[in-house]
Amino acid sequence: MKIVLLGPPGAGKGTQADILVKRLLVPHISTGDMFRAAISNGTELGKEAKSYMDKGQLVPDIVTVGIIKDRISMSDCREGFLLDGFPRTLPQAEALDSLMEEMSTSLDAVLNISVPLDRLIDRLTGRRMCRNCGTIYHLLYNAPEVENVCDACGGELYQRDDDKEATVKSRLEVYEAQTAPLISYYEQKGILHTINGDQPINAVTAQLGEALGENWS
Repeated sequence: MKIVLLGPPGAGKGTQADILVKRLLVPHISTGDMFRAAISNGTELGKEAKSYMDKGQLVPDIVTVGIIKDRISMSDCREGFLLDGFPRTLPQAEALDSLMEEMSTSLDAVLNISVPLDRLIDRLTGRRMCRNCGTIYHLLYNAPEVENVCDACGGELYQRDDDKEATVKSRLEVYEAQTAPLISYYEQKGILHTINGDQPINAVTAQLGEALGENWS
């Protein structure tokens, strides 16, 4: 099954993607993870991607489309995949359609996780990460036992640049302007399913399963 997962930053796409790929047995293709790995490794792509991500802006299509093309051409994607973080713009969606046509296949479903704006800001600005082991916390939903100290290793917790309020608002504005139009694009194709993301994780998963014809309740 070939699926695109849509939703604004903070909607819970990462959590649901992990669940979906385990249940559907398809690879999880996340451009965000690809870019963060490149940043961590200090590659030229990573440096270029970081300059955009730190400002809450999108990485240029010429970089992103090339990465995706190589990835979905790999043998483990023959039976399906879950795209998370791509496409983000209409030109990217059109590029993906062209790639699908070249491969004589098509998308089966586009899952859109919807969450109110105020909830997104709370979710994103409250996130903290351990500098040492990378464990993620949230000041409201999963706070550490000791403020600014990692429960797992005792390392210092910090707020990523792209989780600060000014950057968060910029990211959401970028999403609304450039990515939200994809909703109507895929709706016209008849493959869009919108899910209420402002509810418990299990409930969101159940609705995603229902959209795919699965009973996960």
